[in-house]
Amino acid sequence: VQLQASGGGLVQAGESLRLSCRASGSRRIIFNTATWSRQAPGKEREWVGTLNSGGSTNVADFVKGRFTIARDIDHNTIYLEMNNLEPEDTGIYSCNANIWTATDGSREYSGQGTLVTVSS
Repeated sequence: VQLQASGGGLVQAGESLRLSCRASGSRRIIFNTATWSRQAPGKEREWVGTLNSGGSTNVADFVKGRFTIARDIDHNTIYLEMNNLEPEDTGIYSCNANIWTATDGSREYSGQGTLVTVSS
């Protein structure tokens, strides 16, 4: 299974972006959990939010009310909807997931990040 994050780009403060985390490489893929994290230049990586087993989501306090997590089961994709972006949201956003497939059972996968740049 390959996990690929995409959707980053350069936006102005106040604008929105939707990041995608898509799993591919197996005929049947089930996301058990998925987590978005980010790393700003010169800073430690920080947790942004998680899709829990069962479908509930949690996001960090610093993005609560602005970011939401959603999933598209039919397209094996997890989304990070980001609204009212701030320059402090600039960073490389990555997804990690626990995914079940018929061939490998449940395993952890990590995807390459996608760069989000928010200008003031």
